[in-house]
Amino acid sequence: MDFLIFTFGILGNIVSLFVFFAPVPTFYRIYKEKSTEGFQSIPYLVALFSSMLWLYYAFLKGHSFLLITINSFGCVIEMVYIAIYIAYALRATRSSTIKLFALMNVGLFSLLILIMHFIPNGDARTTVFGWICTTISVSVFAAPLGIVARVVRTKSVEFMPFSLSFFLTLSAIMWFGYGFFQKDWCIMIPNIVGFVLGLSQMVLYGYYRNKGVIIIKDEIMDEKLPQHVVHPTSGRASVVHPVTVEILPPINGGEARADEQQPQPSQLPQGAVEVVVSGNDPGSDQPS
Repeated sequence: MDFLIFTFGILGNIVSLFVFFAPVPTFYRIYKEKSTEGFQSIPYLVALFSSMLWLYYAFLKGHSFLLITINSFGCVIEMVYIAIYIAYALRATRSSTIKLFALMNVGLFSLLILIMHFIPNGDARTTVFGWICTTISVSVFAAPLGIVARVVRTKSVEFMPFSLSFFLTLSAIMWFGYGFFQKDWCIMIPNIVGFVLGLSQMVLYGYYRNKGVIIIKDEIMDEKLPQHVVHPTSGRASVVHPVTVEILPPINGGEARADEQQPQPSQLPQGAVEVVVSGNDPGSDQPS
């Protein structure tokens, strides 16, 4: 039994390292573009909070070296991610991220530690704090649900990396095994939820990854980030801003005359989009 606990714990540590490193391409992109674009900080703040809680739970429980190692590393790497996010976020986003960090990762965590010291029995303290960790861990797995909604709405998987979903699912399997052989429901329950959500995200990614999206809408850009569209031909993502395309009816039921003066690109109103359509006259005998 101890061998199985150790084996699943080691495998859980290894896979969890991949989970923690999965957002590296995202933050390299943020660093390169000097912008957080449409990415959110909440999943990383919640992940940091979860690592802090599980680290304290491991100390309370005792004989949990493998929990201590991975969650110590998790605290460090999540702090790095959050620091990069704050450095390149817009002023309003930076302010809200810092406030949430102070409220949750500093204030709420300190309050929970203080409350635990009023529970005299060590076993009861460990049990209560374990269920708190379970609740927070479920929210960690549920944090990307907003991204899932965006994927369904835009049919773009840009903000839901497959690698992260895959390693979250694999990590959930390993840590479930670790908790199962320890008979620790506080570890098993969140990883059951994590497995279901991770598998759902991978299915969603497989369904939408090759779908092309065209977004043309009239919307005010103030306080709004650009929309992101994945080109169906290349699969690469690029940033485009929503625009309004106005299509005028033909003049006198036909095409514009050649002698009519057409507006030059420099004369177009600011924010207008010049659309050039190439094709043949329906009545022409020339091949298309």
